[in-house]
Amino acid sequence: MVIDNSKRISILILHGPNLNLLGKRESKIYGSISLKEVNILLNKKALALRIRISIVQSNHEGTIVELIHQSLGQHQGILINAGAYTHTSLAIADACLAVEIPVVEVHLSNIYKREHIRHYSHIAPISIGQITGFGVNSYLLGLEALYDYLCQ
Repeated sequence: MVIDNSKRISILILHGPNLNLLGKRESKIYGSISLKEVNILLNKKALALRIRISIVQSNHEGTIVELIHQSLGQHQGILINAGAYTHTSLAIADACLAVEIPVVEVHLSNIYKREHIRHYSHIAPISIGQITGFGVNSYLLGLEALYDYLCQ
């Protein structure tokens, strides 16, 4: 039996600070793909999985916290690349804890091969998983993993 998840599963995808500059900044670390291209690939993946996604990018910590709060009753999962807030924001981690929605953390670069300060994530301990270092595929793998988790 095939289950139609299009009405049931909705995932919030959050891009954090500076990700709006993808394709323009530090291509040796983040690659040459733009955020627009990342979002096109995410929409294609969502279509293939027959799920709904909402994609938002913000450079502001408070906005990200508000979006996480607003996900209650709207989304069943959150896919987040919090950028540098990964390593500094207790507020974002606390928001994820507060809404009790499954979270998958993703990063384009391998944060564990970068500066020492990037080796710790406040989000990872409260996430169901973390995917890091596979470029745009981190997002696609994260979306698929979150979908699989929500279908269990």
